[in-house]
Amino acid sequence: MSTTVDQITQRRRGVGLIAHDPALSAGGYTLIAPQTGGGHVYLVDILGEVVHQWKMPVRPGRAAVILPNGNLGYNGNHVFSPDIYPAWSLWHGGDFYEVTPEGKSVWRYEDPTHHHDARWLPDGHLLYAGCAPIPAEFAARVPGGTAHPGEETMYGDVIREVDRSGKIVWEWKVWEHLRPEDFPINPGFGRGHWPLINGLDVTAEGLVLMSLRTTSGIIGVERASGVVRLHIGPQIVSHQHAPVALANGNILTFDNGNFRTGKHVAFSRVLEIDPRDQAVVWSYTDQQANAFYSAYMGSAQRLPNGNTHVTESASGRLFEVTPAGEVVWEYIIPWFDEYPDEAARRYVPGAQNSVFQTFRYSREQLPWLQD
Repeated sequence: MSTTVDQITQRRRGVGLIAHDPALSAGGYTLIAPQTGGGHVYLVDILGEVVHQWKMPVRPGRAAVILPNGNLGYNGNHVFSPDIYPAWSLWHGGDFYEVTPEGKSVWRYEDPTHHHDARWLPDGHLLYAGCAPIPAEFAARVPGGTAHPGEETMYGDVIREVDRSGKIVWEWKVWEHLRPEDFPINPGFGRGHWPLINGLDVTAEGLVLMSLRTTSGIIGVERASGVVRLHIGPQIVSHQHAPVALANGNILTFDNGNFRTGKHVAFSRVLEIDPRDQAVVWSYTDQQANAFYSAYMGSAQRLPNGNTHVTESASGRLFEVTPAGEVVWEYIIPWFDEYPDEAARRYVPGAQNSVFQTFRYSREQLPWLQD
């Protein structure tokens, strides 16, 4: 075994700040909660320097955010979440914290059935994806997918909203509102979780956006009735993550591209979609298409100057692009480690610097930050 060559490919290619054009970048600070960072959360300035950090009691289930009051909202990996199916430990959360910049916990909420995304809403409520067993007769109607060992029971998504007291104020179950025939699972995915909602947001009109991972698509659900009012299907997106409702009414999403129809090379895109006619009004791909690809996770954030902050999750690559598609900032997460549990390591072995989502913040959004 070589003792002189770093065997972690991504780190060997370079980490930290890779590129920066101060004239075109929006600037600001990036919040990073590495998946294998053991609960460390870092705030990094535009030059790649850590200017603040937190140490949380559990590793991240998924992402961390800065709340409007300046506190940290943290989606932690619940220590006592059951092994619902084989890949569960890789992407469940369920242990939510709100902590001050000094690290004092001021709110906590637990749901061991939570997985993937959550949104901290302006009124203080928490919107998140949980799951529960789908009735067997309904599960038998779900087409597609490949049966995997340990996935004898099919789980379905249950979207919940809770208030500050932990009371459930809204709940939506996929098997009560979706026709399975309209949402077949791609053959490349298992049948243990349908349709695996990996991203959430809320539009200005109040529709709850949901990203359907294994079936490809984004839906918009009316809260009062639970009816699906919007469906952007697999003819537009490919096993995407992180739908974001933009101020102009459009939807921004990270289009992973795992099983892209008609393409022999896997590549990711960032798409801005007009939901009224489902037209793609803006997109970003790398000039060398497969140079930008994350098979799992990923997100995009529209910045105040019109640029877009992109999280290429699997490789820990963060970058900023202009509306013209020019990269004006790039940073590679430098913290590598293995997942602490064997179940997760079976799916993603080796040292990782991956992250579910990252977010850029202006100096004005961080009034507590010391200069």
